[in-house]
Amino acid sequence: MKLQRKNRLRALSLGAVAVTGALALTACGSDDNGGGGSASGNPSTSANAGSIKCDNAKGQLLADGSSAQKNAIDAWVKNFSQACGVQINYKGGGSGAGVTAFTQGQVAFAGSDSPLKPEEVTASKQICKGGQGIDLPMVGGPIAIGYNVPGVDNLVLDAPTLAKIFDSKITKWNDPAIAALNKGVKLPDLKIQAFHRSDESGTTDNFTKYLIATTPDNWKYSGGKAWQAKGGQSAPQSAGVAQQVKQTSGAIGYFELSYVKDGLKAVSINTGASKPVAPSSESATADIAAAQVVGTGKDLSLKLDYKTKAEGAYPITLVTYEIVCDKGNKADTLPATKSFLRYIAGEDGQKILPSIGYAPVPADIISKVRTTIEGLS
Repeated sequence: MKLQRKNRLRALSLGAVAVTGALALTACGSDDNGGGGSASGNPSTSANAGSIKCDNAKGQLLADGSSAQKNAIDAWVKNFSQACGVQINYKGGGSGAGVTAFTQGQVAFAGSDSPLKPEEVTASKQICKGGQGIDLPMVGGPIAIGYNVPGVDNLVLDAPTLAKIFDSKITKWNDPAIAALNKGVKLPDLKIQAFHRSDESGTTDNFTKYLIATTPDNWKYSGGKAWQAKGGQSAPQSAGVAQQVKQTSGAIGYFELSYVKDGLKAVSINTGASKPVAPSSESATADIAAAQVVGTGKDLSLKLDYKTKAEGAYPITLVTYEIVCDKGNKADTLPATKSFLRYIAGEDGQKILPSIGYAPVPADIISKVRTTIEGLS
């Protein structure tokens, strides 16, 4: 089981990078915001340049979207650009911004933590001549609940307490509901500062889907990319929320696990299993392994199990999709697009993901992604 989970996690991460490359390649221009190599100093993210097949890839690629996958994209871009000399600019402005840019023809592909809606598929047909936008799962990972509570190194929460915290119903860290989940922990009489995303975000969409699925009595909002609950404070992109939590005493927020660093800590979730589950590549893989493909045709969108009680399975997960045209990509950028996608969806691209906090796509799903990439035209 462990080996199977690792293989699945690998596959997820490779897929995410691949789609990003595809979108960027089809873009009608360039952008000065190059994908920085945030993982450049980490040997585990380096690739053997000789193992990347460039296949006549050239030029510049422009893409935008999910900030949750930004750290993975940066590592992939560094390796691919070194091998092939292609400049890839991934803005990471959030899933909502990425989908909008894609359907308006501003980028060749977009990264999104939520699959395309029917109306977005319809809009994509104006850009993908003779085809449409499709969702390719490329990167998986846990949505960590990061916190900054002085003196508290281990914190357990469950769905009801999370819902009440982010809906301003629980406002102090020593609230009885939190204390009941953390027996023996000295919780301070400190105000909770809950941070959410200010921009339209697939991370928000997935986090609120978890709350809707697991505690509907305490989270009575419809969900979606835009934050709906009243109260709290906001910041743009995952990096912005993580930074606010880091610098604010009593803060809590949600963001992809790779942003839990520099002193930030992550909540373990009481799912009803024998032990609370901490966010990790392995625990996210255990949940994503149960995902089902619900897309039709070449679309590979997934349905995740937010209500899992399986041992060691972390329930608040997301899958980042690279959104690309199945048909109608520009002829002059198609070779580079396919080359980048092959790399990130391949074994070399996927295997770097766990070392930077991501989960590869399950093997059976990533194999379908690879086949779909070969058919892009």
